[in-house]
Amino acid sequence: MKQGIAFSDHIKTEKIKRYRYHDEVFTLQMRGYLLVFFLALFLLVLFGRLTYLQFIKGAYYRNLSDANRTRTKIVHAPRGIIFDRSGKPLVYNVPGFREKRGEKSIVLGRDEALSKMAKGADNIEIDSLRQYPYKEALTHVLGYIGQISSDELKDALFALYDYADWVGKEGIEKQYESILRGVSGKQLLEVDASGKTVRELGQTDPLPGQDITLTIDAAFQDATYKAMKNVKRGAAIVSTPTGEILALVSRPSFDANLFTLDQSYKPSGDYVSVEAILSDGEGQPLLNRAISGTYPPGSTFKLVTAAAGLEDGVIDERYHVTDTGIVRVGAFSFANWFFTQYGRTDGDVNVVKAISRSNDIFFYKLAELVNVDRLSKMAKKFGIGSVLGIDLVGEAQGILPTRDWKKKEIGEEWYLGDTYHYGIGQGYLLTTPLQVNTWTAVIANEGTLYQPYLLKSEKRKTKSEKFLSDKTISLIRQGMIQSCSPGGVAWPLFELRVKNSELRIDGRNFLEDPKATTSGGFQEYRKVTVACKTGTAQHGGEETKPHAWITLFAPAYDPQIVVTVLSEESGEGSNEAAPIAKKILEAWFGRKQ
Repeated sequence: MKQGIAFSDHIKTEKIKRYRYHDEVFTLQMRGYLLVFFLALFLLVLFGRLTYLQFIKGAYYRNLSDANRTRTKIVHAPRGIIFDRSGKPLVYNVPGFREKRGEKSIVLGRDEALSKMAKGADNIEIDSLRQYPYKEALTHVLGYIGQISSDELKDALFALYDYADWVGKEGIEKQYESILRGVSGKQLLEVDASGKTVRELGQTDPLPGQDITLTIDAAFQDATYKAMKNVKRGAAIVSTPTGEILALVSRPSFDANLFTLDQSYKPSGDYVSVEAILSDGEGQPLLNRAISGTYPPGSTFKLVTAAAGLEDGVIDERYHVTDTGIVRVGAFSFANWFFTQYGRTDGDVNVVKAISRSNDIFFYKLAELVNVDRLSKMAKKFGIGSVLGIDLVGEAQGILPTRDWKKKEIGEEWYLGDTYHYGIGQGYLLTTPLQVNTWTAVIANEGTLYQPYLLKSEKRKTKSEKFLSDKTISLIRQGMIQSCSPGGVAWPLFELRVKNSELRIDGRNFLEDPKATTSGGFQEYRKVTVACKTGTAQHGGEETKPHAWITLFAPAYDPQIVVTVLSEESGEGSNEAAPIAKKILEAWFGRKQ
């Protein structure tokens, strides 16, 4: 369109500017909207975040805030007390201190702990420590406690335990951990910015562990330990004929307080530190030889061989063997100890005389007649070759040899010579002192195998009902009585006398001392009838001394106790083990009721 004079360029230009102005207004309006949008979005996010923190995570942050001004302190529960059969405490709980150092819990002495606490240390805990008043005498029965291990923490049994908790490590402490351990309490404290306690806000009281009572007689246990004081390595067990353990000793022993008390404690015995105990590879003081050590039982096993022959009808009281001193099988010779040591023989020997004289020739021949299969079957009935189930951790089962066992383990057939060795408790046969004590108890209680036990509240458990006839029991007992009488082999026990006028003379179990009629001082003495079997178990090379054994029950006709003593690598059973057994018998029958 042609522009006239009335419309100048200026007017045209203004028209164009008016168009751009509206575009800018639009842009400004959009910016305003965006500002409002982002402001609304910010407020929405802020509101959402506040809602999340207040309602969803509110409890978490309140607890976190409280934690900055409060602290929870564990109040350790004392463990249950262990008592002997008469109510004497075998352990004590004493106040003490522990310090948490990383993943370790260290026992501190009182002065050291108080000094650190005064300097503001917040990793010190007050706890009740375990003290063992009988020290070495009861170590292998009670065991000890120690800090829980990483492996134990992985066990479901310890699911509720903390890494710094202390638990039973051996013995009764470990066996009955779930009973002895209490439930810890908690103490809620308010603290200031520096961590110092302002006030106590509340507390949950700890629940002490349960007390338990053992079958152990503390005074008699101590006497048994003292009777074993000269034994370098060995064990002694005293039980009732029905399985209650009255005393259990393993040598060498150690003072368990070394594991539970602070470094200011002065130990007794041969070991002055935990390191010394752990480093003794020869003595192995941590090994409970009474239940975990396995040894050839020697002639104590002849009781089982005799029972096999009598019960299977292979022999009776009339069967006899002429002692020739040596039995030869091909190129091999099997001698009797009496012939080897003194060049003499025992003449005609029946089962009673064979037991009393521990005659090897008789038992070689008897084992041959019974054969390995029937002998192993009878040994199994006596509990040999399997754990007996005593309530202590670490019981060994030993070795009960059979034809199949030898074929599998040795790769050889069973030979007659193996049977000869087996019949006198040598060869491949390995047993624990507890097993020897238990099969002796079978004779004492007239034919029943009871499970040995230490917890007094346990019910008596029968593993095998009466499996020996009265006649078998009578013949074996007769041989054992003669073994402890003049003419037998257990010379330290001949005519055992004890000073105790409370023992009623009955003509069988307790006899009047002949000297009592001529000497006033002997009127309080009694003779005790004892039924025993010694053992001298060869092992290792010819230069190695044999293990010395004796196992017995007394009084012979109405037994109160069954005693088994092992002295490793010390010599003959009659010379080494029998004198120890005599001291144990004197301690038991000499005490006043």
